[in-house]
Amino acid sequence: MLLRCGGHSLDLARPVVMGVLNVTPDSFSDGGRFLRPREAVAHGIAMTEEGAGIIDVGGASTRPGAVDVAPEEELRRVLPVLEGLAGRVDAVLSIDTSRPEVIRAACAAGAGFVNDIRALRLPGALEAAAESGVAVGLMHMQGEPRTMQLEPRYREVVTEIRDFLAGRLQACASAGIAADRVVIDPGFGFGKSVEHNLRLLRELGVFRELGRPVLVGLSRKSMIGRLLGREAGERLYGSIALAAIAVLNGAAIVRAHDVAATVDAVRIAAEVRGS
Repeated sequence: MLLRCGGHSLDLARPVVMGVLNVTPDSFSDGGRFLRPREAVAHGIAMTEEGAGIIDVGGASTRPGAVDVAPEEELRRVLPVLEGLAGRVDAVLSIDTSRPEVIRAACAAGAGFVNDIRALRLPGALEAAAESGVAVGLMHMQGEPRTMQLEPRYREVVTEIRDFLAGRLQACASAGIAADRVVIDPGFGFGKSVEHNLRLLRELGVFRELGRPVLVGLSRKSMIGRLLGREAGERLYGSIALAAIAVLNGAAIVRAHDVAATVDAVRIAAEVRGS
């Protein structure tokens, strides 16, 4: 299956790793490490050399409890990094944002993928993505980052999230975004308890029934800390285990901080699953 990402096409016949590049001071795991554009660009290049097929650049933390930043500050953080990576890496560049003005500017700077935790629901975001010609990642989130983990509740978590994503796929189609530009993400850790996350992982195949590739973000998540008693910097092995399980259950894109290790795990899991 080919995913159209602006001027590039990404082959998802085999699972792809999306490297996380947060240019924020307050992301839960790597906040502050790559604030300087030169260091961020170097890290993006390194992740590509380790095998990442997508580099996901984010300028506004979406960790639980995160406080939003102004659009101008988000742009100040991400644009030099996208411009620095454009033309220097083979990986597709992604912008992790929900704002239409950031979508437009990031795509003009070289992004070929919009990774949106709000599934293009902010006013103007759907139109901005449609006009860009790039790929989009539609994620489910219950609530907002500031409050989403306080007390997440569902009547039937898999069904509710599947129905939400089906609705967003229809919204994209109505806006003129072709199906081969869209991936879906159940949103692990975004308004979900550990039990919700485990259920979603077990039943990940349900989301493939929507006909689009499934993206998962499980790297260093708090569920690993809850299950293993590990701090954010000690969650590599748990992250690798979850990445492999996700691929066995049908994930096409795995978002990860530790790219080299995840690439190996994803390749092994893909061989076991069979292409």
